Amino acid sequence: MGTAMGEKVPTSRQDARREVIEEAAYRVLMRDGYKAASILAIAKEAKASNETLYRWYGNKQGLFKALVEGNASTARALLQEALQSHSDPLQALEKLGPVLLALVTSERAIAINRAAAGDFYDTKTLGEALSQGGRGAVVPLIAKLLEEASKGDQLSVSDPGEAADIYIDLLIGDWQIRRVTGAMEVPSGADIENRAAQALRRFLALCGASAT
Repeated sequence: MGTAMGEKVPTSRQDARREVIEEAAYRVLMRDGYKAASILAIAKEAKASNETLYRWYGNKQGLFKALVEGNASTARALLQEALQSHSDPLQALEKLGPVLLALVTSERAIAINRAAAGDFYDTKTLGEALSQGGRGAVVPLIAKLLEEASKGDQLSVSDPGEAADIYIDLLIGDWQIRRVTGAMEVPSGADIENRAAQALRRFLALCGASAT
Protein backbone atom coordinates (compact mmCIF):
# COMPACT_ATOMS: atom_id res chain seq x y z
CA MET A 1 0.00 0.00 0.00
CA GLY A 2 1.05 3.64 -0.36
CA THR A 3 2.64 5.52 2.47
CA ALA A 4 0.64 7.53 4.98
CA MET A 5 0.22 11.25 4.53
CA GLY A 6 3.32 13.17 5.50
CA GLU A 7 5.57 10.10 5.73
CA LYS A 8 9.10 10.64 4.41
CA VAL A 9 10.11 8.20 1.67
CA PRO A 10 13.72 7.72 0.50
CA THR A 11 14.16 8.91 -3.05
CA SER A 12 15.06 5.47 -4.42
CA ARG A 13 12.00 3.89 -2.83
CA GLN A 14 9.75 6.71 -4.01
CA ASP A 15 11.12 6.39 -7.54
CA ALA A 16 10.40 2.66 -7.45
CA ARG A 17 6.83 3.30 -6.27
CA ARG A 18 6.32 5.90 -8.96
CA GLU A 19 7.47 3.40 -11.58
CA VAL A 20 4.98 0.82 -10.29
CA ILE A 21 2.16 3.38 -10.32
CA GLU A 22 2.97 4.63 -13.79
CA GLU A 23 3.22 1.08 -15.18
CA ALA A 24 -0.21 0.44 -13.64
CA ALA A 25 -1.55 3.64 -15.24
CA TYR A 26 -0.47 2.42 -18.67
CA ARG A 27 -2.15 -0.96 -18.10
CA VAL A 28 -5.41 0.66 -16.99
CA LEU A 29 -5.25 3.15 -19.87
CA MET A 30 -4.79 0.41 -22.47
CA ARG A 31 -7.42 -1.82 -20.85
CA ASP A 32 -10.16 0.68 -19.99
CA GLY A 33 -9.48 3.81 -22.05
CA TYR A 34 -8.82 7.30 -20.76
CA LYS A 35 -12.27 8.25 -19.49
CA ALA A 36 -12.55 5.09 -17.36
CA ALA A 37 -8.92 5.29 -16.15
CA SER A 38 -9.75 6.76 -12.76
CA ILE A 39 -7.32 7.40 -9.92
CA LEU A 40 -9.16 4.69 -7.95
CA ALA A 41 -8.72 2.13 -10.75
CA ILE A 42 -5.04 2.96 -11.12
CA ALA A 43 -4.46 2.87 -7.35
CA LYS A 44 -6.05 -0.59 -7.16
CA GLU A 45 -3.97 -1.82 -10.09
CA ALA A 46 -0.78 -0.48 -8.46
CA LYS A 47 -1.78 -1.68 -4.97
CA ALA A 48 -1.31 1.88 -3.74
CA SER A 49 -3.55 4.29 -1.88
CA ASN A 50 -5.63 7.02 -3.49
CA GLU A 51 -3.93 9.46 -1.14
CA THR A 52 -0.49 8.61 -2.53
CA LEU A 53 -1.59 9.21 -6.12
CA TYR A 54 -3.33 12.47 -5.33
CA ARG A 55 -0.38 13.69 -3.26
CA TRP A 56 2.21 12.89 -5.93
CA TYR A 57 0.29 13.79 -9.08
CA GLY A 58 -2.54 16.09 -8.00
CA ASN A 59 -5.18 14.46 -10.21
CA LYS A 60 -5.62 12.09 -13.14
CA GLN A 61 -4.43 14.66 -15.64
CA GLY A 62 -1.29 15.26 -13.58
CA LEU A 63 -0.54 11.54 -13.54
CA PHE A 64 -0.87 11.18 -17.28
CA LYS A 65 1.17 14.33 -17.82
CA ALA A 66 3.96 12.58 -15.88
CA LEU A 67 3.62 9.61 -18.26
CA VAL A 68 4.09 11.91 -21.26
CA GLU A 69 7.21 13.49 -19.79
CA GLY A 70 8.64 10.12 -18.77
CA ASN A 71 7.99 8.62 -22.19
CA ALA A 72 10.16 11.25 -23.90
CA SER A 73 12.94 11.08 -21.31
CA THR A 74 15.13 8.60 -23.24
CA ALA A 75 15.29 10.81 -26.33
CA ARG A 76 15.90 13.93 -24.24
CA ALA A 77 18.68 12.22 -22.28
CA LEU A 78 20.42 11.07 -25.48
CA LEU A 79 20.33 14.59 -26.91
CA GLN A 80 21.44 16.26 -23.69
CA GLU A 81 24.34 13.86 -23.35
CA ALA A 82 25.44 14.54 -26.94
CA LEU A 83 25.30 18.29 -26.38
CA GLN A 84 27.10 18.20 -23.05
CA SER A 85 29.84 15.86 -24.24
CA HIS A 86 30.29 17.74 -27.55
CA SER A 87 30.25 14.44 -29.41
CA ASP A 88 29.85 14.29 -33.19
CA PRO A 89 26.40 15.85 -33.88
CA LEU A 90 25.64 13.71 -36.91
CA GLN A 91 26.58 10.50 -35.11
CA ALA A 92 24.27 11.59 -32.28
CA LEU A 93 21.50 12.23 -34.82
CA GLU A 94 22.10 8.77 -36.29
CA LYS A 95 21.65 7.22 -32.84
CA LEU A 96 18.63 9.38 -32.05
CA GLY A 97 16.59 8.48 -35.13
CA PRO A 98 15.71 4.87 -34.28
CA VAL A 99 15.19 5.73 -30.60
CA LEU A 100 12.79 8.57 -31.35
CA LEU A 101 10.89 6.69 -34.05
CA ALA A 102 10.46 3.64 -31.82
CA LEU A 103 9.29 5.94 -29.03
CA VAL A 104 6.56 7.76 -30.97
CA THR A 105 5.19 4.56 -32.54
CA SER A 106 5.26 2.50 -29.33
CA GLU A 107 2.09 1.17 -27.70
CA ARG A 108 2.62 3.55 -24.79
CA ALA A 109 2.96 6.64 -26.96
CA ILE A 110 -0.07 5.66 -29.03
CA ALA A 111 -2.14 5.04 -25.89
CA ILE A 112 -1.21 8.50 -24.61
CA ASN A 113 -2.03 10.13 -27.95
CA ARG A 114 -5.43 8.47 -27.98
CA ALA A 115 -5.94 9.57 -24.38
CA ALA A 116 -5.08 13.15 -25.34
CA ALA A 117 -7.72 13.00 -28.07
CA GLY A 118 -10.22 11.76 -25.48
CA ASP A 119 -9.29 14.62 -23.16
CA PHE A 120 -9.59 17.29 -25.85
CA TYR A 121 -13.15 18.29 -25.00
CA ASP A 122 -12.56 18.10 -21.23
CA THR A 123 -9.37 19.64 -19.81
CA LYS A 124 -6.97 19.55 -22.81
CA THR A 125 -4.25 18.88 -20.22
CA LEU A 126 -2.80 15.92 -22.07
CA GLY A 127 -2.64 17.71 -25.41
CA GLU A 128 -0.68 20.51 -23.79
CA ALA A 129 1.56 17.98 -22.02
CA LEU A 130 2.28 16.20 -25.30
CA SER A 131 3.15 19.48 -26.96
CA GLN A 132 5.40 20.70 -24.14
CA GLY A 133 6.90 17.47 -22.79
CA GLY A 134 7.12 15.61 -26.08
CA ARG A 135 7.90 17.44 -29.31
CA GLY A 136 8.27 20.77 -27.54
CA ALA A 137 11.08 19.38 -25.38
CA VAL A 138 12.85 17.28 -28.02
CA VAL A 139 12.83 19.51 -31.11
CA PRO A 140 14.73 22.43 -29.48
CA LEU A 141 17.46 19.97 -28.43
CA ILE A 142 17.66 18.63 -31.99
CA ALA A 143 17.90 22.22 -33.20
CA LYS A 144 20.87 22.83 -30.88
CA LEU A 145 22.52 19.67 -32.20
CA LEU A 146 22.03 20.82 -35.79
CA GLU A 147 23.39 24.24 -34.88
CA GLU A 148 26.55 22.57 -33.59
CA ALA A 149 26.81 20.54 -36.79
CA SER A 150 26.45 23.73 -38.84
CA LYS A 151 29.17 25.46 -36.84
CA GLY A 152 31.42 22.50 -37.57
CA ASP A 153 30.66 22.71 -41.30
CA GLN A 154 28.90 19.34 -41.26
CA LEU A 155 25.60 20.95 -42.23
CA SER A 156 24.48 24.10 -43.97
CA VAL A 157 21.40 25.42 -42.14
CA SER A 158 20.40 29.03 -41.60
CA ASP A 159 17.54 28.19 -39.22
CA PRO A 160 18.28 25.21 -36.92
CA GLY A 161 14.69 25.16 -35.62
CA GLU A 162 13.28 24.84 -39.13
CA ALA A 163 15.90 22.21 -39.97
CA ALA A 164 14.89 20.23 -36.85
CA ASP A 165 11.26 20.30 -38.00
CA ILE A 166 12.32 19.04 -41.43
CA TYR A 167 14.25 16.18 -39.85
CA ILE A 168 11.30 15.20 -37.64
CA ASP A 169 8.94 15.27 -40.62
CA LEU A 170 11.28 13.06 -42.64
CA LEU A 171 11.73 10.68 -39.73
CA ILE A 172 8.17 10.26 -38.49
CA GLY A 173 6.10 11.21 -41.51
CA ASP A 174 2.60 9.74 -41.16
CA TRP A 175 3.67 6.74 -39.08
CA GLN A 176 2.43 8.15 -35.78
CA ILE A 177 -0.96 9.15 -37.20
CA ARG A 178 -1.37 5.75 -38.84
CA ARG A 179 -0.53 4.06 -35.53
CA VAL A 180 -3.04 6.21 -33.63
CA THR A 181 -5.82 5.44 -36.12
CA GLY A 182 -5.01 1.72 -36.12
CA ALA A 183 -3.98 1.70 -39.77
CA MET A 184 -0.49 0.48 -38.89
CA GLU A 185 0.86 -2.15 -36.52
CA VAL A 186 3.90 -1.61 -34.29
CA PRO A 187 6.84 -1.39 -36.73
CA SER A 188 9.60 -3.94 -36.48
CA GLY A 189 13.09 -3.03 -35.33
CA ALA A 190 14.36 -3.51 -38.86
CA ASP A 191 11.67 -1.21 -40.30
CA ILE A 192 12.54 1.46 -37.74
CA GLU A 193 16.26 1.23 -38.46
CA ASN A 194 15.69 1.41 -42.21
CA ARG A 195 13.36 4.40 -42.05
CA ALA A 196 15.65 6.27 -39.63
CA ALA A 197 18.63 5.70 -41.95
CA GLN A 198 16.60 6.83 -44.97
CA ALA A 199 15.41 9.95 -43.12
CA LEU A 200 18.98 10.88 -42.24
CA ARG A 201 20.16 10.36 -45.83
CA ARG A 202 17.38 12.58 -47.15
CA PHE A 203 18.04 15.20 -44.50
CA LEU A 204 21.74 15.31 -45.35
CA ALA A 205 20.86 15.60 -49.05
CA LEU A 206 18.79 18.68 -48.20
CA CYS A 207 20.94 20.24 -45.50
CA GLY A 208 24.41 18.79 -45.91
CA ALA A 209 27.33 21.21 -46.05
CA SER A 210 27.62 20.69 -49.80
CA ALA A 211 23.86 21.18 -50.36
CA THR A 212 23.78 24.93 -50.91
